[in-house]
Amino acid sequence: MKLNTWKRATLAAGLVTAMLIAGCGGNDGGAKQYLNIGTGGTAGTYYPLGGAMAEILNKNLPNMNATAQSTGASVANVNMLKDGSIDLALIQNDIAYYAANGTEMFAGKPVTNLRGVATLYPETIQLITLQATGIQSVSDLRGKRVAVGAAGSGTDANARQILETFGLTYDDIDVRYLSFGEAAGALKDGNVDAAFVTAGFPTAAVQDIAVTNPIALIPVTGAEQEDLLAKYPYYTAITIPGGTYNGVDTDTPSVSVRAMIAATDKLSPELGYDVTKTIYSHLDRLAAAHAVGKMITKESAQDGMSIEMNAGAAKFFDEK
Repeated sequence: MKLNTWKRATLAAGLVTAMLIAGCGGNDGGAKQYLNIGTGGTAGTYYPLGGAMAEILNKNLPNMNATAQSTGASVANVNMLKDGSIDLALIQNDIAYYAANGTEMFAGKPVTNLRGVATLYPETIQLITLQATGIQSVSDLRGKRVAVGAAGSGTDANARQILETFGLTYDDIDVRYLSFGEAAGALKDGNVDAAFVTAGFPTAAVQDIAVTNPIALIPVTGAEQEDLLAKYPYYTAITIPGGTYNGVDTDTPSVSVRAMIAATDKLSPELGYDVTKTIYSHLDRLAAAHAVGKMITKESAQDGMSIEMNAGAAKFFDEK
């Protein structure tokens, strides 16, 4: 039987309304919300944490389809946020600061729409030497062969800033641009005298050295530490506990940057709130994903926040 004109118009209007409702992505039967999370290499810390975050969001937010993606970590993640190929990312807060302010590796190329969601756990600047070198302070590095991380890396910037605070520049040392693994090998072989390592502790590369070589940790402390904290908003004070590494029995004061979750201003305040609340309501899953997950708390989630925050995330942390 043929439908009359009124019935056809009514059905058409209903179909349009249903399509509009679906397109709004409402929580009940709405369209899927896709979030790509940039992490790091599959052997690193960011990758399992990002995977756990995706799992938390998928299980607890209606219509959410979140995926964790292996990437080149902090600097690569900022660039991927900028070009829109990822929506959330794990990065270091100092790298976020450089990007937002157009300095260091982002000189002349600021990422002005970068937004912070939360800081997670400390990534500590660990200055490693062998006990046989006799190096006891940052000032003792003058004239020494020092591994400062890969050229243009976050560790490279950390090394320059710390040396500067102690009155040294790269002109005062024999600079060696080496990755963590390369620096560990060079220390063992006696090809460098000290190495900067920026990572959560205990760090596998440092543990490996300490098994066969008596190591020492060089402190970043005193007035120089206070000056560093005052000058750079992304550093926080930290103590590496005695016993963290074989043969280092006393506490060592230092500074750390922090791993953080970042987004851009494309993440709405509403979704930013929902994502943040959901992740921080399931911190046990992050603790199960990696040992550093135990250090992630709501109370510390704005420590070292170095860029403007997503308004929804800020609202969540302001709630009592």
